[in-house]
Amino acid sequence: MNAEEFKRRTKASAIRVVRLVEFLPKNVTANVMGRQLLRAGTSVGANYRAACRAKSCADFIVKMTIVEEECDESLYWIELLVETNLVSPSLIESLVKEGHELLAMTVASARSARARINSQSAIANPK
Repeated sequence: MNAEEFKRRTKASAIRVVRLVEFLPKNVTANVMGRQLLRAGTSVGANYRAACRAKSCADFIVKMTIVEEECDESLYWIELLVETNLVSPSLIESLVKEGHELLAMTVASARSARARINSQSAIANPK
């Protein structure tokens, strides 16, 4: 998957998170969890865009680590919404699936970048 497709998917996921938060019941618990999910869920795409503008491979890795954390946090808040019966699992099944896919791709991308740095370091500093 290329960067533009990943940007499109993270933005689409963020839009779905916004819609989910708007759907939540209007009570204190849902408001708190909804705000947390909204912050983390929309941050995934924003931080990925920042990673695409990284100034170095190391900077890219740092930014992708933030994407990973925000994506995982989003999944946590969604799990809590389900486990507290604020959202039906069937309503968000595809959003959870997409979250896990985005998380896996983020981890793989950061891992590839780390391997690239390590291989360049090995070439530059042979033993």
